[in-house]
Amino acid sequence: MCEEHAIGCHCGRSSASLMFRDEIFPEEIVSAVYCPACSGEREFDGDTMIADNGWLIEYDMEAARFFQDRVPEIAAEMSPGALFDGGYATWRGVYPGDHIDSVRERQELLDLARTDKPRYFKEFRQWGLKRMERLRLDGWRKAQTD
Repeated sequence: MCEEHAIGCHCGRSSASLMFRDEIFPEEIVSAVYCPACSGEREFDGDTMIADNGWLIEYDMEAARFFQDRVPEIAAEMSPGALFDGGYATWRGVYPGDHIDSVRERQELLDLARTDKPRYFKEFRQWGLKRMERLRLDGWRKAQTD
C-alpha cells in the first residue's frame, strides 16, 4: 500500500505530492522539496538529493539508513536515487502535479467515450503514448527509458 503526502516546497509557492512505497520509510526521510523557483537557492548535493527537471528532493539519508533493514534489495546502495527510482519516496505520478493533470486530461477524453467508443479507445491509447513521450522529452526522470 502507498500513501500520498503533499509536501510544500521550501519557498512555499508550490507543493509536490509524494508517494512512499509500502510505507517502508516515513515521510520524515524527505528533508525538503525545492520547486524550480527556489531550487536555485540550494546547492545540489548528490549524496542527499535528486534533481528532476528543476525540482529538488532533499532526503535525510541518516533517517533513511535507520530504516534500510526493511529493504535489503537497496540497503547496500542506499542513495537518493534508490529511494526515488525504487518508488520508496518519489513523485505521485511522473512529476509533482501529474496526478492532477492526468485526471484532467483523461476527463477530456471521457466526453468522446459517450459518443464514439472505438475512437475513444484509439485516442486513449495514443494519448498515453504521446503523453509519456512528451514527458520524456520535457526531461522528467520517471519518463526516461532505460
